[in-house]
Amino acid sequence: MVERAKQILSAFAKQIPATILGPERVRFIIDNIERINQDEKLQILNLANYILSVMLERNASDVEIGGFGTQNFIWFRTFGKKERVKELPQFTADEASSLIVCLLNKNQCEYLLQNRNLDFSYTYKQEKIARNVRFRADAYFDLDALALNMRAIQASVRPVESLDFHPYAIKMMSHNYIKFGLSLITGITGSGKSSTLDAIIDFHNQFDPCHIVIIASPIEYVHASKISIIKHREVGRDVITFKDGVVQALRQDPDIIVIGEMRDPDTILAALEVTDTGHKVFSTLHTSSAVESIDRIIAEVNPEEQERVRNRLADVLISVVSQKLIPSLDGKRVLAKEVLIVTPSVKAAIKNNNTSEIYMMINQGGQQGMVTMEQDLLRLFMERKISKENAVAYSNNKTRILQLMKGA
Repeated sequence: MVERAKQILSAFAKQIPATILGPERVRFIIDNIERINQDEKLQILNLANYILSVMLERNASDVEIGGFGTQNFIWFRTFGKKERVKELPQFTADEASSLIVCLLNKNQCEYLLQNRNLDFSYTYKQEKIARNVRFRADAYFDLDALALNMRAIQASVRPVESLDFHPYAIKMMSHNYIKFGLSLITGITGSGKSSTLDAIIDFHNQFDPCHIVIIASPIEYVHASKISIIKHREVGRDVITFKDGVVQALRQDPDIIVIGEMRDPDTILAALEVTDTGHKVFSTLHTSSAVESIDRIIAEVNPEEQERVRNRLADVLISVVSQKLIPSLDGKRVLAKEVLIVTPSVKAAIKNNNTSEIYMMINQGGQQGMVTMEQDLLRLFMERKISKENAVAYSNNKTRILQLMKGA
């Protein structure tokens, strides 16, 4: 099967005229992919599914296909490390681009040509487990050729109890305890934000008879409605933009609105507005600390809007979780997190533009469910889950982590 699919891709790639150069080669592939008949296309899809099956069997989180950077190899990320997989077939740039195009529909191809990037989801049935498996995918251009990253979406959600939150922190994020307000899950790419967000959604789904609307790009884990009714709206597929999804959600009788990412000022302002109307909102940001998250939201909007946004954010923000995945001593990765609960003192610091004071409030707020990244890294080090070197390397405040270790 693998060899036959490789031959089909190779034969199609050879049809691309040598006179077509640069990104026009990708356009030629998209315009002429119908030359591959349905049986041959199925062979190519089976090849893609085979690569993904190997990825899952090796416990890899990501796969890279195509683009100049891969040097014709397939690459996996396994427990945080990116490595080429020499046992899998190699693909030329044109073959890889053709493989990627076979995964897309016509509208997605046009969007990719126009925007040079496409977020989408991909699902196939893995025969060994007789179950559908889902992937978050991003197709993009790398030196005029198509490249693809696919990330495995876990088949099950981690229970929120396994994330080691203080009980009061979970209570603050619970819709049953506080019916409105904004809770943020932040971290760099690949820090497990989506997994934490899904754990919180599943937590509500176990006991809370509410309506949850998820707006994401793309939808990753698909939640089956249990006690809650859960709607999934994928940006670019079910709704045009994040902002549109947020505004439209107001007319859909939601209790909880989950915004996959607050990417731009419009989405940020829309999120603050729906929170103001008495809804519980969860969202993510690409920031590495709670204080940075607050500063980022305010800095994203126009200077003349910043004072109003600062006051509104202080009124609606409930909690911020900033997290990282740290290499563990057993060769895997373990979650470290900073947790901010917005108390009256934190609220005042945000309104008065004294966010630099918030770190010390987190440091001293253990009884209220708060913990700094440095305190949590120290805990993991003391529990012999991570090395001292990684505790220091992944800390936001090197001086503070060294002080804590000296006193431990």
